[in-house]
Amino acid sequence: MSDRAPLTVGTVLRAIRTPLTLIVLLGMLGYAAWWGYEQVTAPLPPPKREPCVQQPIEKGRLQSAQVTVRVFNGGTERGLAGDVSAALRSKGFQVSTVGNTDEEITKTVIVAEGKDNPETKLVLGFFKGAEVREDPARVDHTIDILVGSEDTGYDADASSSIKVKTATVCLPELPSQQTG
Repeated sequence: MSDRAPLTVGTVLRAIRTPLTLIVLLGMLGYAAWWGYEQVTAPLPPPKREPCVQQPIEKGRLQSAQVTVRVFNGGTERGLAGDVSAALRSKGFQVSTVGNTDEEITKTVIVAEGKDNPETKLVLGFFKGAEVREDPARVDHTIDILVGSEDTGYDADASSSIKVKTATVCLPELPSQQTG
């Protein structure tokens, strides 16, 4: 006679409990590794833009020193953004960023909150034939200048101020105004 115990549901469950537990734990570990990899390789969200701050306008004119721009090269000519940003700085503009854009640009594009904003009109005066691209999500009122390889159309003789009808204009906070 055999010394084997009769095969019951309980004995079968006890026999497969350890391998089944290992398979479930390995599945959970695999899912956690996949999720972690997805989180690490996901692109960072864009930085939150601070809303603009009401800036006082002296003598009814917005000055270039009150306007913050970012200059990006979208053309094939190396150093174009640096050249344009140096020219804008010489006119008093606050240049916060100089770099490249992945977007291929041939003619200059001005990206602003609104095409009728005074800061947009002031910057546009320096770029003949530039296209204005409105971005209503630009709550900080910074202006991006995307320069291209075909023609920047930069006008060094443009005025560095523009007449406005209001006592204040909503613009990014200037570094000299920041606290903390």
